[in-house]
Amino acid sequence: MCGIAAIIHPPRRTGPVLDEMLERIKHRGPDDSGTFIDEKVALGMRRLSIIDVEGSTQPISSKNGSLVIVFNGEIYNFKELRAGLVARGHTFTTEGDTEVILHLYEERGADVVRELRGMFTFFIYDMKKGKILVARDPFGIKPLYYAMKDGVVSAFASEIKSLLIMPRYQKEINEEAVYHYLSFQYNPLHETFFRGIYRVPPATYLLIDALNGHLEEKTYWDFIFQQDTDMSEEEGTKGLAGILEDSVHQHLISDVPLGAFLSGGIDSAIIVGAIRAVHPIGELKTFTIGSKEINEFAEAREQAEALRTKHTEILLDPDEYFTNLPRIAWHFDEPVADPSAVALYFLAREASKHVKVVLSGEGADELFGGYGIYREAYSFAKFDRVPKPIRSLLLLLTYLPVNVWGINFLRRYQKTLANRYIGNAYIFPEDEARRIWRGKPYAKIDLMPIYRNAHAWSEPTQMQYIDMHTWLPGDILAKADKMTMAHSLELRVPFLDKRVADFARTIPDRLKYMDGTALNAKYLLRRAGKAFVPPTTQARRKLGFPVPLAEWLRERTDWQEKLITHPCITARFDIEAIRKLVQDHVSGKRNNARKLFIFIMLAAWYDAYFTDTLTHTS
Repeated sequence: MCGIAAIIHPPRRTGPVLDEMLERIKHRGPDDSGTFIDEKVALGMRRLSIIDVEGSTQPISSKNGSLVIVFNGEIYNFKELRAGLVARGHTFTTEGDTEVILHLYEERGADVVRELRGMFTFFIYDMKKGKILVARDPFGIKPLYYAMKDGVVSAFASEIKSLLIMPRYQKEINEEAVYHYLSFQYNPLHETFFRGIYRVPPATYLLIDALNGHLEEKTYWDFIFQQDTDMSEEEGTKGLAGILEDSVHQHLISDVPLGAFLSGGIDSAIIVGAIRAVHPIGELKTFTIGSKEINEFAEAREQAEALRTKHTEILLDPDEYFTNLPRIAWHFDEPVADPSAVALYFLAREASKHVKVVLSGEGADELFGGYGIYREAYSFAKFDRVPKPIRSLLLLLTYLPVNVWGINFLRRYQKTLANRYIGNAYIFPEDEARRIWRGKPYAKIDLMPIYRNAHAWSEPTQMQYIDMHTWLPGDILAKADKMTMAHSLELRVPFLDKRVADFARTIPDRLKYMDGTALNAKYLLRRAGKAFVPPTTQARRKLGFPVPLAEWLRERTDWQEKLITHPCITARFDIEAIRKLVQDHVSGKRNNARKLFIFIMLAAWYDAYFTDTLTHTS
């Protein structure tokens, strides 16, 4: 694991610029660093040594010196790939996975990405061809960004903050990203919050001309559901349990101490249980976090005892939570208004004192149908059975300017899926976002290309597919990477493995959602999990890393005036509308915590990147 950076057509005295780019992401790799510079390309890396600790220093060059690579991530099948390469006559100078990618590129070119099982971003400079290959893993577990102007790419980096120091780059806020952030709670656009800086999408590789910086973008993989309607429960349970155990086994490869997050729910318990199935003996450290108001300490403690782990509980402190928001926003690069992300930051901070690698349960809900919102279609079907006269009368309530219990359900019932579902979070509906926004109007994000790919599937499965392309990379994996790497901690996600995904796409609806009740969510995963987890975990509802944000915002008063007078907020939004959100929340009239957190994190991000509030170093 590491952080990487690259400059295309580097100017004179590039060394100090590249060094500063790497210094900005030192937290991603405090153990080692390395650079390569010629007249066309400058490459650099900061390394967190996990495998082949003493070797595999990057950048790595091919035997004849015509290829150079920097790589961030882990390739879990690198030993099998290496064995095949050796059998075909390749020789190696290191024991790690980076050199394997380089040798595979010699054979397969850009198609090397199709061979890799793992999480990755990499940059290969091919001097003979005058080309550069840049790639990101299928799910977007590892981040990568690039600076581009007038269609010409000038630099890449694992985090945006490294690109901001490029000569002649002028920081400018992307107002369209701010607008869509109101609804999504993260930036769903290709272009980041900084104008001229873009993210490499998941499952994508870029081919760049080293002479002129022009790029060609290609998607090399997609998660397409191909449900096996004949799959039996017994067959599915056995098959999934075996594949999960294999994935966890692959994800355990490490030359440094390794542990796991254990939240008290079923996803992380399956991961820890599978670790114990692979390694029944030996110390295993697990970690959980919660607040005094809401936590799953007892549940996680019970799991830890049953699975024989050395368990650590972290109590989330509200003062520390809010004080650290600018620092957390700096690590995120862009605003992400997910309250649990802040909890993850503190969880990772404690875990990093004990281990260098953790396994975690991200991706299970998207792959196996775990989110409560996926059950909405089942609720609508029940409402359809209400006698039509009564149903019509109830629907008249949607025309009234009132907010009573159930009104949102009725409003959503009348909309098509494409008009009501943009992903797991939907903070400000489109009409409300337009009312509060004072800037230039922007068109609604067009998700129809994604929906068209999914039109033949059931509504819950379409929602899964939307989340795989929006919520998962934009929120879940963004926080998983940024909040752990902030503390030089590598997080691995065994559910987001290509073999697991290939199986998950075949599971029929009846084995995912069953009757649409909460306790039957992720039904087949729960069944398969019986091989790994304590029986009491099977009947546990989803909670995650809960944060009592609504209560904390009512208890504190120091944030209110700062928010409604903050220059980033007053310049873009209807302040009276925000003041009303604050008043209604503090009085208990409404729970506006998630809406207010949108503005709180935006202000924290602005302070981190456009004021002197924070010292901008790792």
